[in-house]
Amino acid sequence: MLRVIFSERRKTGRLDLEAIEMAVRSAMHQAGAAALTALLQLEAPAAEDRSLPCGCGQQAQYRELRSKPLLTAVGLVTVSRPYYLCPHCQEGQFPADVELDIENTEFSPGVRRMMATVGQEAPFDRGRQQMKLLADLEVTTKAVERTAEAIGEDIAARTQAEIQRAMQLDLPIIVEEPIPVLYVQVDGTGVPVVKKETLGRPGKTPGEPAHTREAKMGCVFTQTTWDQEGYAIRDPDSTTTSPRSKRRRSLASTSIWKPGSAVGAARKRRSLWAMDPNGFGTSPINISPRPLRLSISTTLANICGMWRASCSPTKKLNRDAG
Repeated sequence: MLRVIFSERRKTGRLDLEAIEMAVRSAMHQAGAAALTALLQLEAPAAEDRSLPCGCGQQAQYRELRSKPLLTAVGLVTVSRPYYLCPHCQEGQFPADVELDIENTEFSPGVRRMMATVGQEAPFDRGRQQMKLLADLEVTTKAVERTAEAIGEDIAARTQAEIQRAMQLDLPIIVEEPIPVLYVQVDGTGVPVVKKETLGRPGKTPGEPAHTREAKMGCVFTQTTWDQEGYAIRDPDSTTTSPRSKRRRSLASTSIWKPGSAVGAARKRRSLWAMDPNGFGTSPINISPRPLRLSISTTLANICGMWRASCSPTKKLNRDAG
C-alpha cells in the first residue's frame, strides 16, 4: 500500500490525504477482522462438557461446531462455536452466543451500540449512511431501525424495573430530616417519527397528518439553599428524570411519583408541580397517589422549561419575613 501511495506522489507531486487515510483505515479493518476471526474459532468442548441443562428439564447434547457471519467494529468476521441439541424437545442452543452477547443477532455488541446511537440521532437511513462514512460498515436501514428500537425497549424495561424496586422500598421517614418542598416539573416536545407511528393522528395544521409524537419529560428535584442574591439553587445530585411518550395522565401517575419516592417523596412535606401553561392538561392533584394529594401545589412554567419568578422558591429574605 505504501508503494502505491509514494508512486502516486511521484507522479502527481501531491498526496490525497483523505484517500490515504481511508485506505489505511480499510487495511487496519482487514487486519483486525482477520485477527478477530482467528480468535472466534472456538474449540469443541471436552468430553465431560458435552451436555448442558435444557429448559425442558432434560440434557442438551453437543452436536457439532457451527459458524455464522458477524459484523464487528473492524468488519465482517466468522465465529465458530459449539452447538447443543436437546433430543427430548429438539431445542438447540449456542452457549457461546450468550457469553459473547451475540445471541439471535449477526451484529457484535459494539456495532449494535453504534447503530443505536445513530438511530436515535437521525432518520434510520441517515444512520445507515453515517455507519458507512464514520465506521466503514455496511448495514441496512432496517437493521439500524430494529437495533435502535430493541435497545430502546431494553433500556425502558430496565428503567421500569428500577422504578418498581424503588416503589417497593420501605423507606423510614425518620432516617433524615424532612424535605420541605419536593419539586416536580413536566414538559413535552414533538419528536419526529416514522409514518406508522402517526397513523390516524391529526397534525397541528388543519387537514394535514401529524409528523411528530409528543415526548414528555418529568423531573423531580429539591432546592434547599440560596445564592448570594437570595435565589434558590437546585441541590446537587437530587434530580431524577423520567422520559415518556405516553399521555400526561400516565406520565404523572406512573413515572413521576415512583422515581420521586426514591429521592425522598416519603420524606417531603409539600410538592410543587410546574407545567407548560400552553398544555397544562390534567391537574397533578387528580392523578397523584391519594395520600399525597393534600401536599401538592401547582404552578406554571414557561415553554422552555425554566422557572418563572413565581415558580421558584421564595427568596430567603422574603421567606424569613413571612
